[in-house]
Amino acid sequence: MSIAVNNSNVSSVTSADLGPSSSLQLMFAKLQLELSGTAKSQALERMDYISQQQEEQKLVSSLLNEARQAQADGEAGTGVGMKSINGVTVGGSDCYPMSQKLVDYMDAHGLAYANADGDYILGKDEWDLAITSLEARLEELGTDTQQQMVYIQDYMGQYNSYLQGANTQISNANQTLTSLAKGQ
Repeated sequence: MSIAVNNSNVSSVTSADLGPSSSLQLMFAKLQLELSGTAKSQALERMDYISQQQEEQKLVSSLLNEARQAQADGEAGTGVGMKSINGVTVGGSDCYPMSQKLVDYMDAHGLAYANADGDYILGKDEWDLAITSLEARLEELGTDTQQQMVYIQDYMGQYNSYLQGANTQISNANQTLTSLAKGQ
């Protein structure tokens, strides 16, 4: 899973944006500062995305626990028992219904679960499929979060590099001005 990075923060910098300065070193330093700000904002966007992913991971974990408990309840014989739907007997003491929250999440994310009779009452094997789907989704979210963290590290490396470049140029400009003032 990937996200599209909004490049609206990347702008064309003109000499008017850099302020009054005839020093190329200071202009370069200001450009470096602008680029560091862009890297920082892109890292912050990724951090927001990771936060959203972590919230979804919490939800999937709770749904996975719910599914495992429902399967265990069905196996313990505390399920829904037999019922008749359109003259067909379905269910059994080893079956347990899915919650609407679980159904909605799985449908919204295209996760597989068995529901041949349309009643959302699942037996052991059907719960196995639902649990496997939720585990795969949780793993997918975890992998995506790790990839986003790699991007953040890259942006922070760029940020540090640009800041260091700006500081170096400012120091060089100050050294040049000091030399000029001394008449050297």
